[in-house]
This record gives sequence, structure tokens and C-alpha cells, in this order.
Amino acid sequence: MISCSFGRRYTKFYGTSPRSAINLAQDALMKYKHWEEEIDKWQTPILRDERFPEWYKITLFNELYFLVAGGTVWIDSDLSSSLPEDSDLPLHNSTCNSTVPLIGSSPPDFDDKENVGKFLYLEGVEYFMWCTYDVHFYASFALLDLFPKIELSIQRDFARAVLREDRTRVRFLADGTWGTRKVIGAVPHDLGAHDPWHELNAYNIHDTSRWKDLNPKFVLQVYRDFAATDDMSFGRDVWPAVCTAMEYIEQFDRDGDCMIENDGFPDQTYDAWTVLGVSAYCGCLWLAALQAAAAMARSLGHDDYADRCMVKFAKAKHVFEAKLWNGSYFNYDSGTSYSSRSIQADQLAGQWYTASSGLPPLFDEDRIKCTLQKIFDYNVMRVKGGRIGAVNGMHPNGKVDETCMQSREIWTGVTYSLAATMLLHGMEDQAFTTAQGIFLAGWSEEGYGYWFQTPEAWTIDGHYRSLIYMRPLAIWAMQHALSPPRAILEAPKVNTMERAYVSPGALQFLQDSVRKITPKSGCF
Repeated sequence: MISCSFGRRYTKFYGTSPRSAINLAQDALMKYKHWEEEIDKWQTPILRDERFPEWYKITLFNELYFLVAGGTVWIDSDLSSSLPEDSDLPLHNSTCNSTVPLIGSSPPDFDDKENVGKFLYLEGVEYFMWCTYDVHFYASFALLDLFPKIELSIQRDFARAVLREDRTRVRFLADGTWGTRKVIGAVPHDLGAHDPWHELNAYNIHDTSRWKDLNPKFVLQVYRDFAATDDMSFGRDVWPAVCTAMEYIEQFDRDGDCMIENDGFPDQTYDAWTVLGVSAYCGCLWLAALQAAAAMARSLGHDDYADRCMVKFAKAKHVFEAKLWNGSYFNYDSGTSYSSRSIQADQLAGQWYTASSGLPPLFDEDRIKCTLQKIFDYNVMRVKGGRIGAVNGMHPNGKVDETCMQSREIWTGVTYSLAATMLLHGMEDQAFTTAQGIFLAGWSEEGYGYWFQTPEAWTIDGHYRSLIYMRPLAIWAMQHALSPPRAILEAPKVNTMERAYVSPGALQFLQDSVRKITPKSGCF
């Protein structure tokens, strides 16, 4: 049970007396015309932009239904917890037996310096978890572009959570093992269900403290928001959590080559799709996180930390490309399973965030475009002629990867994020064709009829999974790519390698790597 009750956001302005409802209704009746005018001023520039197809404009605004219909809770409070002072070191109390409560048995003191309150939204109406973070990674572009203070508030919530632990024992359904509810340093999967902000990680299928995507996604979202808002106070607040998250994930570099490895179970957002060794999805996210952490460190004056990150980045990039690049795309993973050579639609997720944040590309531009074209030709166009989105997994022989439920699904939000990545690399025709598949299947009169209840996924024959889902808000990543925030456009070009010192040992490692395993350079 939730240990405190809170007033909704509007109570800050109207109070909680019986008269409040009358005052609120009166204001609505008196001001609705002004509100409509403000909505028109917001929407008109996009609706009149001739760069955008009509279906895109319709879908862009209609997908926002989820922000109000997706189980949203917006309260008038700031939970009484502050981040530690700026530090490069992880901060925790190893003798603590449980999470330092963000909600106590008595109402906390509120300190809402940003005057934004606290915000929650569900992963979906069928997956009852607040602010599921691996999915927020896709959906958060809508909040950043439209309600940036709310987005920063959510990031602060997760930054606090990174530095806390809850040693409650829970049983994980996938394998029946027992583990710790919240491990310090691990980014939580979600902010809870029954007692949000306090009892974290309502998800209990796998032990998400062993997932490889959550910590890099935290670092990438923090840096993107930092770059887009140019909010130095936010950057300083969350920096200790960034350092801690980076240090935590390094334990999954099993062989000391600076590249993390997956552990042979579905240890990422594709939680039914097993992955082993170096993987395109998590490995790319890790490379991007190293670069983002370096750029953020440089901005905050931590040059030594930035240098260390970029040395690791240089080594990890060579490992990643040597093990996964096959000449036209990155293999699903470095294992030997039936999926290992699959073409994953989401394999450039790290590059998507890198480009969205104004950072240098992770790979050569021709290699990025080659990969995106391969995904377009296979995952998009070989499935119903591109009319239902991008299938998650496709074998190089042109057959859908049937390894598991998720490999053969089309994920609506992933399709939008793939289209955004294409836009960021000048592939406008492929981008709009890719995203239009979601409109045709989900929103058009000839589609499946999922209006205002866009599901997480559907299959080639139209069976859906999880209606009214968070991830399709990723269509706003396309708008972010088409109209980047001014702070990113006007920021000086970042050169994260500018001051990086590569030690003689690291340089020898790089030279040996290139000599031993030279990745194929051709596209076909």
C-alpha cells in the first residue's frame, strides 16, 4: 500500500476544498477559447510544414493521447530526497539494509524548486509499472520536446534511485531464482507499482540488475536532456549517478577488452530474445554511453574522467566492429545461435541517441547508412511491402527470425525510432516509408483499427500485444530529428577525442586488434 497520499497537480493552484472543482470548471469555461488559440499556435507550424507528409502530422499529434490516457499521475509535490554533492565516485552506504525511503510513514517535506511536481506514467494498461525505463528511452522524446521540466524531474527520480538499494528478496519468474529487489548502482527497471518512488522494480520476470541496456540508457538520456536543455544545475545534480551507473555496468566486461558482454539470457528490453556475448543492441548502447559520459564530464570540468571514457571507447569500438560487422550490417550477437546473424531493426539504438544529442557518430557514416539501408530493404520492405513497420529480426536469407515471439514482432515504437535514425542520417524517403507502415497498419481506415490504443507490437498477420502502450511516443524522436532543440543546434561541435590520452598499452592493444581481426569494409 502507498504510505502517503498526494494532491493532484492542479491542487497547487486550486487547493483541495470542495469549492475547488467549481473554480476549476469556471476557469475552463472562461478560458477555453484562449487554450484553443494556444494549441493552434503550437500545432500550426508543424501542420503547415510542407516537408512533412499529411499522415505524419496526424499521427504525430494523435500518438500524444498516451500522455493523458496512459495511466498518468501528476502530483503536487517533490519527494524529500536530494542527490549527493558533485563527485566522481559512487556514493552509497554499504551497511544500509534497505532503500533510503523517498516516501516515509509521514508526509515528506517538499522542495519543488522547478515548480513541476512529480510525474508518473504507466508502461501500458496491461503492464502495470510506472515509468518503465527501458521503454521511456523511446517515449521520452515527447516529454523532452513538449514538457522538458517534467522529463528532467523523471531523470532526477532515476538518478536518486541509482544511488539506493533495497535488499528485499524477490523471486524471478523466468528461472525461479531469488535475488535483491534493487541493487545499488543498477538503474531500476521502473519506479514501482503499488508504492512508486519507494518500492522500485515491480518487474520480476528477470533480475534486471543483470540487464545490459538500462545503465547505458540512463547515461544516454541524461546527456541528451542535458544537451537539449543546457541546464547545468541538472547536470551537476545527476552527475554522481552517471558515474555510479557507468562503474556498475563495467562488471559485465568479462574479458577486460572494454566491451560489455551479454550473459545468454534475455538481459535487455527484448526480454524474451536471448543474446550472448557482444551484441549489436547493448554493445552499441555501451559505446554511445562512453562517449556521452565523456562529453558530459568535459562540460562539467571532469577532464580526467572524460579521457578515461574515451580510451575505453576507442578499445571497445574496435572490439565491437571486429566481432559484429559482417560487411553490410552488425550481427545480432557474437554467439553461434540461429539468431546470431540476424538483422536486428534496433541495432543502431546507440547511434540514434548519439546523433540526437549532437555527438560525433560512433562509426563511419557509410557504415551507418549501409546498415540502415540493409534494415530498410529486409526488415521493412520484405514484410508486407513496408506497410506494417519494421520486423525486429530478419535472417539474411530474407526470412523473418522466428526464434521467439519478440524476434518476429513489429514493435511500433522501435519502428518510429528506426525512422528517426534514418532522418538523422539523411535518409528521408526510407524514414517516412518506414514510419508510414505504423500509420497504415494502426491508424488508417484500411488498417487494424488501433486508433488511440497503439499497441506495443503486432505480428505480420495483425495479432497485437499490449494495447495502449508507452513506446509509440517515439514518433516524437522523428520530430526531434527534423527540428532539433536550439541548444543542440547552437552548441559548439563536440570532439570527444580532443584531449583523450591513449596510453602506450592501450595503443598497442588497438594496433594488435587491427592486425588480428580486420573488419570487412564493403557494404555488399
